Amino acid sequence: MSDTTPPATRPANPRFSSGPCAKPPTFSLEALSDAPLGRSHRAAVGKSKLKQAIDETAEILGVPEGYRIGIVPASDTGAYEMAMWTMLGERPAEMVAWESFGAGWVTDAVKQLKIEHTKHEADYGHLPDMGAVNWDNDVCFTWNGTTSGVRMPNGDAIPADRKGLTLCDATSAAFAQDLPWDKLDVTTFSWQKVMGGEAAHGVIILSPRAVERLESYTPAWPLPKIFRLTKGGKLIEGIFKGETINTPSMLCVEDYLQALAWGRSIGGLRGLMDRADQNAGVVFDFVAAKDWIANLAEDDATRSNTSVCLKFTDPAVAGDADFAKAVTKRLDAEGVALDVGSYRDAPAGLRIWCGATVEKADLEALMPWIDWAYHATLADRQAAA
Repeated sequence: MSDTTPPATRPANPRFSSGPCAKPPTFSLEALSDAPLGRSHRAAVGKSKLKQAIDETAEILGVPEGYRIGIVPASDTGAYEMAMWTMLGERPAEMVAWESFGAGWVTDAVKQLKIEHTKHEADYGHLPDMGAVNWDNDVCFTWNGTTSGVRMPNGDAIPADRKGLTLCDATSAAFAQDLPWDKLDVTTFSWQKVMGGEAAHGVIILSPRAVERLESYTPAWPLPKIFRLTKGGKLIEGIFKGETINTPSMLCVEDYLQALAWGRSIGGLRGLMDRADQNAGVVFDFVAAKDWIANLAEDDATRSNTSVCLKFTDPAVAGDADFAKAVTKRLDAEGVALDVGSYRDAPAGLRIWCGATVEKADLEALMPWIDWAYHATLADRQAAA
């Protein structure tokens, strides 16, 4: 095959979007037939389904006894905003950001809540110095930067005897990376990421320390109803037993339950993590063999195994957003890779989802197409010059 000859093999599933992500391989609409549609989520059947989703989440993720798990509105954004607005302000905050979503949490703390804070920021591709963080303050950070492909390598930087709370946005990490629960006081994610669930629902996980903060501290600002986790100074326990704050989609809940069942069938958390690692390895091996493309993460230890972000390093096109968009458009037009352009605020390049719901064979089939799209687009550029 020449550089501009299209490959013969195509991915069976071209969906490599970083959210909403590919459905599990076993997904079918027929599998959702047990969803209690047209029924109240407050009826016994609705609460039972929601409680099942909570319990199975705890089981697969290995969430410790005594932690609370709640299903809340507005995806991971809603869950993380809920945590910030209900718990921050009791002490200064350390705002840690290395990509667009973490930067959004900084904006909320600085411009909306207007709390005393210190910012720790790094450019795309890098992780801030976590050793410079004062963990006796509350610390807000993402575990896996979805738009940069840079993740926390582990929780070693977080001291066990910290006085502040850790608020972790783990939306592209949960079910794919080993989260140290003893180091995390508030953890949020959306099941539309690694589990391929339908959008608009968030999950919030609270440690006993987080519950203690909620019951002992009242923020200075008013709280919208959908953010309220306490009543009369006590945690609203029903939220963590399936009594959601607002009306959830029982079809989405059923879809999540089917994804959890699939996750258990492949070995639970270990199986999910292994699939993501193997998937990402396909991309890493491809990149290592090329001199015109590289991982956006500068340190291999911080490379994401889910939201793998790539940059073009050929000096002729490096940082060229139009070139990157042309490559993305070519892959889309061929129907071999949908929604793989880098995030709008990120450096120009590609972002390929490698979470567990993606099949390794599809990534293996995609790599020659990326090679082809790059060289074909480069040839077009040279011909037009």
